[in-house]
Amino acid sequence: MKSLAELNALKDEVKDSVFLKNEGNGVRIIVGMATCGIAAGAKPVLAALEEAAKSSKIAGIAVKQAGCIGICQYEPVIEIVEGGKEKVTYVKVDALKAKEIFNSHIINGKIIPEYTIGSVTANNLISEKKT
Repeated sequence: MKSLAELNALKDEVKDSVFLKNEGNGVRIIVGMATCGIAAGAKPVLAALEEAAKSSKIAGIAVKQAGCIGICQYEPVIEIVEGGKEKVTYVKVDALKAKEIFNSHIINGKIIPEYTIGSVTANNLISEKKT
């Protein structure tokens, strides 16, 4: 890099591969695939989501991998980002839950609250107060 213009050109070139723009209908499913996620079982979750997206034949659904999402104790973690909506973070996901989440959230537009980070952390706070 010799100039700011070169840096900006490189940024524009790789922007799409980092999924910064909306893809199709703007649905991105992001699976945490850092060491903690993989150790907790994220590989089968990723495979289940990729298969569900492929078999659904809905255009524009992108299943992506990310590094550490930062909440290791809740791995495997998936985030669903849809254009114009708040991100939804699902935690402690396994392959069966991943399929259920895909069918409910992506196909039918219904979030499964009990699988989200908000529900899990609220339940943990209640349990901690009881002890």
